[in-house]
Formats: sequence, structure tokens, C-alpha cells
Amino acid sequence: MDTLNKENIQTAEILLPCNNLVETLQFFTDKLGFKMESIGPAEEPSLAVISGYGIRIRLEPGNNQDPVSINLLCSDPASIADGKLELTAPNGTCVNLIEVDPPLNIPNVKQTFVLSKMSDTNQWNEGRAGMWYRDLIPDRLGGYVVASHIRILDGGPVPDYVHYHKILFQMIYCYKGWARLVYEDQGEPFVIEAGDCVLQPPQIRHQVLESSPGMEVIELTCPAVHETCVDHKIKLPTSSVDPGRLFNGQHFIRHEAARTEWKPWRMEGFEARDIGIASATDGLAGVRVARPIGQPQPEFVSHDADLLFMFLLNGSAELNCDQMDSELLTAGDSFIIPSALKHSLSKCSEDMEVLEVALPAVFNTDHHLKRARLNS
Repeated sequence: MDTLNKENIQTAEILLPCNNLVETLQFFTDKLGFKMESIGPAEEPSLAVISGYGIRIRLEPGNNQDPVSINLLCSDPASIADGKLELTAPNGTCVNLIEVDPPLNIPNVKQTFVLSKMSDTNQWNEGRAGMWYRDLIPDRLGGYVVASHIRILDGGPVPDYVHYHKILFQMIYCYKGWARLVYEDQGEPFVIEAGDCVLQPPQIRHQVLESSPGMEVIELTCPAVHETCVDHKIKLPTSSVDPGRLFNGQHFIRHEAARTEWKPWRMEGFEARDIGIASATDGLAGVRVARPIGQPQPEFVSHDADLLFMFLLNGSAELNCDQMDSELLTAGDSFIIPSALKHSLSKCSEDMEVLEVALPAVFNTDHHLKRARLNS
């Protein structure tokens, strides 16, 4: 043990197995006064870090009979004990040496066709801060992305706290109702309404203050597994206002649907409004809302993007994919189209609108005439 290099150990936490996170958190926070430090995943929390009275506890899924472990959070774990990352104390306690701020892990995307129907039952799970989550991408495309349809059933104040996310990309689209939000360095709280959208850059501090009854948003985040961390020090709104500030290379964006113009979309016979996320992320991602102009003639297209996610906001349409049966889509349905899969939208209702999220923002699109025309 004389070889231990202790200078870069920054903090320690006790690792406790926990199979009932909600009740355990209530016990430590409500009864004992511990503070939340982080929680995840937001859509169905299973692990959390709390602190109080000079100790830090990490609650993770596990059997209550498992031995208690201690995590030592280090700036350079490999330099602590001659490269060993797991140590065992004489009494059997396991000591894990881990990075205090590990680099973000972005898994390689595993593209699949995904269809999520609003009509499917038993889809909603209670998540963070009393919000209800509907999982739109169950397989997460290999951990690359998570998309959630989120509801707040009761209006009024939201039991949220100042927090931030360790992510590469995250957007929130207001689907129904309204919510009042506040963001670091972006001035006073503001309201987003149906059709509005915000880009939440990595680690920007923010808070949901209140919402209308039945408020719904669509949230998409890369990567799927990420931490939501509480910031107990900062107070929002901040005294400083800096709308041009970069957060890990991205600008905050607040898109108001009422202040936008419609331009031609990648599919013939449609127009779209651009949310502005492509420029704010330097091309990392692009977000648009598209609608038909009259009744478009079906034309098959394909793409080469890593991710092409679409959520039907209003109306109905028929999704046609090469070598697959057509699918009637109605409001609340979503789908993911893998690259190179030829697809089209047809039989659109007049009020049809679809939200499109693409990573990266710019991708190549190949157009193919309707097969019926080719065979005529």
C-alpha cells in the first residue's frame, strides 16, 4: 500500500445495492434529509447518487445481500495503485477506483426499422420529477439514442430542480399544452407552447417550473444512457445573460413556431419549417416539422444519415417502405427509417404534420419514382 498515489482521489461514495429506488430515495431524502446529486435514466430511474452529513451514497440495482462497496472517484484511476482498479480491504469490502468525470461514451448506431404506435397499451412509466414517459425506441439503436413521449398529467408547479445532462445532443419539442422553463444565461423564465422547441446543449443548467394540465413533449437524446445531475449551487435565472454563449460547442436555441417560415422539404409535395438546430450544433443534428402541400404524389426516397426519426404530430398518413406492407399512421405514432431503406408518405390528411430529427443535420437523399410509374 506504500505505492498508493492518493493525490488525485477527489471524492468517495458508498455503493449500496437497491432494487426499489423510489422508496429508498424517499427514505434518504424525505426522512433523513439527504440531497439528490444525480439520477438516471430519466425515463425509468434505476440508479441515483445522494449526499449528506459528510457522506456520498450511490444507489444501484442489486441484491440487498450483496456486499457494500466503496467508489473512489479519481482524476487518474490507473495511477492510484499500480494500475489496479479494484482493491479488497481485509474485511472484504470492495474498493473501486473510477474516473471522476469519464468521457462521454457514444455507442456506434445499430440501425433498425422501428415503429411505435400510440394505440399500443401499457406504454407509460413514471420517471423523474413526476413525469410520465413513453419509450419510442425500445432497442435504443444499440445505445445510440433514446426518444421519449413525456406527459405531465397535473398542471401547476413541477417538482423539478436545477439540473443538467451529460449528453451529446438533446432536444425538447412541445407537443401539447405549455411549460414554463428557465435556462442558464438565457434570461428570465419563458413559456414554450405547442409547436415550440428548445435545444438543450450539453450541461446547460435548466429547470422546469410549471406546466399546463396534460402537457406533452417529445424528447430525443444521444446517447441513450446518460446522467442527469443536480446543481445545488447555481440559482436560476442567473444574473448574467449571454444568449450567444457556447456550451460544449453548442448554442442554446428557443424556436417559436409562430415566428417561422415554411420552405420545400426533402420529399416532393411537402414543405417544412426548420427549427434552427443544425446551425446551433454546427451540423451535428437537424430538426424540422413538415406538412403536405395539397396531396403529394408518393415518391420513394432513401437517405444515408445515422439517425432519421419521425413523429406524427397531427392528422394521418400512410407510411410505405420498400418490401414491407404499408402502415397507416395517426397522431402520436413514430418511426425510424434505416439508411438506404426506400420509403414514402402518402394519403396524407390536410392537417398532417410530422416532426423529423436527423443526425447528422445534412445527409444525402436519393429519390426514386413510384414503382407503379416504373411498371406503367
